[in-house]
Amino acid sequence: MCRLAPTFIAGFLALCLLTITASGRNPKIAADLNNLPFQATARLIVKYRAPVAEAEAYRAKRAPLHSLRIMARLDLLNAEAVSVLGSDLALLADDPNVEYVWPDRQVHGSAYSGTPDYGWIAVGAQAATDQFGLDGRGIGVAVLDSGIEHQDDLITAGVDRVVYDANFVVPDGKITQDLWGHGTHVAGIIGGNGQGTSGPGSQYTVRGIAPQVHLLNMRVLDGDGVGSDSAVISAIDRVIHLKDRYNIRVLNLSVGRPVFESYNTDPLCQAVQRAWESGIVVVVAAGNEGRNNDFGTQGYGLITTPGNSPFVITVGAVNTMGSATIDDDKMTSYSSKGPTAVDHILKPDLVAPGNQVISLLPRNSKLAMTHPENQVPAGVFNSGDIGSSGYGQLSGTSMAAPIVSGAAALLIQKNPALTPAQVKRVLMQTAAKRLPKTSFATDPNTGFTYESHDDPFTVGAGYVDIAAALGVANIATVDAKSPVVRFVPASGNAWLNCDSGSICATAAMWGTTALPTGVAAMWGTAAMWGTAAMWGTAAMWGTAGLDDVSKIDTKFLAGER
Repeated sequence: MCRLAPTFIAGFLALCLLTITASGRNPKIAADLNNLPFQATARLIVKYRAPVAEAEAYRAKRAPLHSLRIMARLDLLNAEAVSVLGSDLALLADDPNVEYVWPDRQVHGSAYSGTPDYGWIAVGAQAATDQFGLDGRGIGVAVLDSGIEHQDDLITAGVDRVVYDANFVVPDGKITQDLWGHGTHVAGIIGGNGQGTSGPGSQYTVRGIAPQVHLLNMRVLDGDGVGSDSAVISAIDRVIHLKDRYNIRVLNLSVGRPVFESYNTDPLCQAVQRAWESGIVVVVAAGNEGRNNDFGTQGYGLITTPGNSPFVITVGAVNTMGSATIDDDKMTSYSSKGPTAVDHILKPDLVAPGNQVISLLPRNSKLAMTHPENQVPAGVFNSGDIGSSGYGQLSGTSMAAPIVSGAAALLIQKNPALTPAQVKRVLMQTAAKRLPKTSFATDPNTGFTYESHDDPFTVGAGYVDIAAALGVANIATVDAKSPVVRFVPASGNAWLNCDSGSICATAAMWGTTALPTGVAAMWGTAAMWGTAAMWGTAAMWGTAGLDDVSKIDTKFLAGER
């Protein structure tokens, strides 16, 4: 086991002993459905013990649930998305074929928007091309987001590299275009080829990490950047079925929502685990709650789902400070920090550039129209041009995750036999550990300055380094689950539980496991880990639902300094 320094222990004991279960509630119903009004219509995900068809046949023979409406089948989890009145919830759960009932929770994009960001250069994407001759060619990357516009930077030699379009958003029907703008921005970071910014007089080329990958457009967010668990699960199911046809090796999820339960029972986490086990590298944004001090934790413990799964690669965001070198880079203050709620998994796994990242931004998308200041003027790239260039700057862990997705595609292009665990391991093993121990970031809108630390719960294994990862000749065949943080009351120490399935079992991934002086004091003795704190049955986001989370993509678009 890897020992964590005792400076971080101050408030850990209570968390490790904490188990909260609402007395008298049906154990088959998720805790956040406890207060569902009888007359409210709820969107639910119902998981069955028997195959869905058998469960439906059995239900048809019982007293009918008049309010029940089937919205979608979720074969990946042997489940259905349904709507039902609160008065029928108990009767639904009473069905012996029903294993568990969750709310069909909302998910949101994780974008938080100058100067060129230089992210693709800082992480070594140019070296991948120049030294290794790699560009992602032949590798399929599925983008589960708000859609992908078929733009010039995603076309090579007249061939559209967006090879598949599907919509999982209800009630938008068959619309696959990107009404919000977020998904196209993400797709450009993964696979834009720089065609629109590499002409004569261009001051800066905007290109993706793997500029020749082919992309699959899985639209799971609507025109406001809002989706649902069931839409994401349906899309993941489709990706798994299409894996061999399109050689899908990477799945990017720049979306998330609050943690409500253990990854072992959360439906999103179950779905991404199925994708991982099918041979697909799953990359997830960590979330943008790093400034959230509602619980007195200074943003610690607020990784979003499904980034709390120990299987996936969870990515936090770095600020490149507008330079091509990483020597002046620092953590962003909004990047969510670990450990994860409920399970206490050490997250994020990696960090990558995510502040004021320039990429494709459809001119008529909602993000471009409602925040015109995010659009990059055409004259920035080609002197004398006027109007919008079709590019824009956005900030957030949404922008950092696709950098790692592109890196994964390059590794797999070099060695197609790599497993998801091997990709995760080598990216973490070779991550640069050069971020400052303490850094400060200022919100240009408020002038408020935030402090960040170079600790494992903020930066994970470090700053992704594509050239270093591609230079590794032999990659060990091991499991790569992110480890659990354990507290030992007798010794007063915290440890990483490095069992045989954890990524830290054979080598230290985090450089130093010591946390900076003062972090334990920030958490206090009862705030983050106390028995009355944030892991209660009403969940850490309170009873008001997800209204605040829905603003996650427009609140800090200007990035930070």
